[in-house]
Amino acid sequence: MRPVSKSIFSFFVVMLVASFLLSCEKKYDLVVRSENIYDGRGGPPFSGDIGIKSDKIIAVGEIDDAVATRVLDVGELAVSPGFINMLSWSSKRLMIDGRSMSDIKQGVTLEVFGEGWSEGPLNDEMKADILKRQKDFKYDITWSTLDGFLTHLTERGISCNVASYVGASTLRIYVLGEENREPTPDELKKMQELLHQAMQDGALGVASALIYAPGVYSSTEELIALAEVVAEYDGIYTSHIRSEGSRLLEAVDEFLQIVETSGCRGEIFHLKAAGKANWSKLSKVIEKIEQAQKRGLRVSADMYTYIAGATGLDATQPPWVQEDGFDQWLKRLRDPEIRRKVVAEMQQPAADWENFYTASGPEKIFLSSLRTDSLKYLTGKSIAEVAQMRGTPPAETVIDLILQDDSRVEAIFFLMSEENIKKQMQLPWVAFCSDAGSMAPEGIFLKSNPHPRAYGNFARLLGKYVRDEKVIPLREAIRRLTSFPAKNLKIKNRGAIGEGYYADLVVFDPATVADHATFAEPHQFATGVEHVFVNGVHVIKDGEHTNEKPGQVIRGPGWSK
Repeated sequence: MRPVSKSIFSFFVVMLVASFLLSCEKKYDLVVRSENIYDGRGGPPFSGDIGIKSDKIIAVGEIDDAVATRVLDVGELAVSPGFINMLSWSSKRLMIDGRSMSDIKQGVTLEVFGEGWSEGPLNDEMKADILKRQKDFKYDITWSTLDGFLTHLTERGISCNVASYVGASTLRIYVLGEENREPTPDELKKMQELLHQAMQDGALGVASALIYAPGVYSSTEELIALAEVVAEYDGIYTSHIRSEGSRLLEAVDEFLQIVETSGCRGEIFHLKAAGKANWSKLSKVIEKIEQAQKRGLRVSADMYTYIAGATGLDATQPPWVQEDGFDQWLKRLRDPEIRRKVVAEMQQPAADWENFYTASGPEKIFLSSLRTDSLKYLTGKSIAEVAQMRGTPPAETVIDLILQDDSRVEAIFFLMSEENIKKQMQLPWVAFCSDAGSMAPEGIFLKSNPHPRAYGNFARLLGKYVRDEKVIPLREAIRRLTSFPAKNLKIKNRGAIGEGYYADLVVFDPATVADHATFAEPHQFATGVEHVFVNGVHVIKDGEHTNEKPGQVIRGPGWSK
C-alpha cells in the first residue's frame, strides 16, 4: 500500500479545517460587540460579545468573528436590553403606522396597553360605539377578544412587541354599559368570566382608571373581585388610582387594600401628586407604599418624566354628568340648568371627584387634539387663551369646546413639580412609561399636538436626568427600563441580556442621547439611539428605521395555549 504523500495529507487537513470553519459560520447570525454592555440587571457595564441566532441570544462572552455571519462592533456605545413602555396608548396608532417610530427611535421594544380601557373583549354595541367615535384614526374592527386584537396587530405587521392588560372599564361596559350602579352578582360573575378568558389568552392582568367614567363608578369591592381572578394566574392589578390630587392618600390606601385583600400583585400607573396644593403629599405616599412592601405586598409604580400630564377635558367634569355614556353627557350639558350646575362644580375643589380644572387652572390647560377640522386651529392654545378669543368665561369655554367638537377634547394639564419628578425617579421600585402613543411627524399624526412625552420620554430620562443632572446612575435607569418591569409583569426571557433571552437590544450613545420634542413643537424625534433589534431583527440601523416589522405578542403568566 502506497504511503499518503505530504501534499495530499496537507490538502485533507486544509479541507477539514475549512469544512469546520464553514460549519461554524452558521453558529451566529449576528454578533454585537461593545465595550459597554449593560445586561439590565443593574450591574456595571462590561466588554464583550452578544451572539444571536434567529430571535434569541445564545451566547454572551468572547466570540470569534469566524463563527458569525455578521459582526456589529459598536465600540464604546452602550448596549442594553430593549426598553419597556409600561403604559402606552399606541394600540390605535399601530393600526395606522406599524413602525412605532417615536418610541422605537428611543429604544422601546415593548409597548404595554390597557389603562382602564383595552381593545377587547368587545360586544357588538361596543364596536358600533367605537366606530361612531373614531376621530383622525379610522379602521375596521374585525376582532372581539383582546387576544384577537393583539394577533391582528402582529398579522398586519408592527416593529415593536406588544402586550396588554384587560381594562376594568372595558369589562364593565361589556356587561352593564356605562350606568352608574353596582353590578348584580350575575353581572359581576360575567365580568369575572370574561377576565378568566382574557388571562388564559395571555393578558398581563387587569387595569383600572378610576377618575374617568365609567371606571369611577366601580366600588372597591368590585375591583377586589376582579383582582382575585387575576391573582389566580399570578397576574397584576394596575391602576390609575381614584385620585392623584385632593384624595391622593385615600386613593393609595384603596389601591393597597385591593392588592392585600385579593392577594394580587399591584402597580400604580404614572405615580404623581397632582396640583400644587398636593405636592407635599408625595412623601407620605412613598412611606405608605414602602411600609406595604415591608409587610410583604408586591407593589410598584411607574412614571413619566414631565411635569405635565395629558388627558381629555372630561377630567374637568363631575362624574354624575357623564353617567350613561358620551351621548347622555352631551345631552345633559345642553340643558341650561345642568350646565350652570356643572360650571359651578368645575370651579370648586372637589371632595368626591378628581377635578383637573382647579388642579391646573385654565392658563395651564392646553388643547392638544380636536376632532372637528374647523376647530383644529385652536390646537396648542390654552383654555384661558381660547376664552379670551371668544369672550366667554373659561369654564363655559370648556363646555362649549366639548359640545362643538363632539368629543372629550384632548388636552395637556400642568400638574406636577420638578422636585417630585426627581424624588420619584430615585425610587428603586418605579419603572417608566410614556402614557402616550407612538407616532411619526408626518401624515395624519400632524393633525394634533401630542404631549412631547410621545417623542421624548425615555431619551429625556437618559439625557436630562441621568447624564446631565445625575439624578440616578445609568445602570439603574436601564434596570428600571428593562429587567425590573419584565419581572413585575412576569414576562419570561425578556428584559435582560443573557443566554436564552430574546434578542431585543438597544445601542445608544449615553453622551448624546437627548429628547427634542417640546410642548410648542412636539413632533420631533429624539436622537442618540443608533441601533435597535427586535426579536433579533435590525429595526433601527444607524439611527434610521429599516421598515422591518418583527414585533410579536408578549403574553402574561396565565397564557394556556
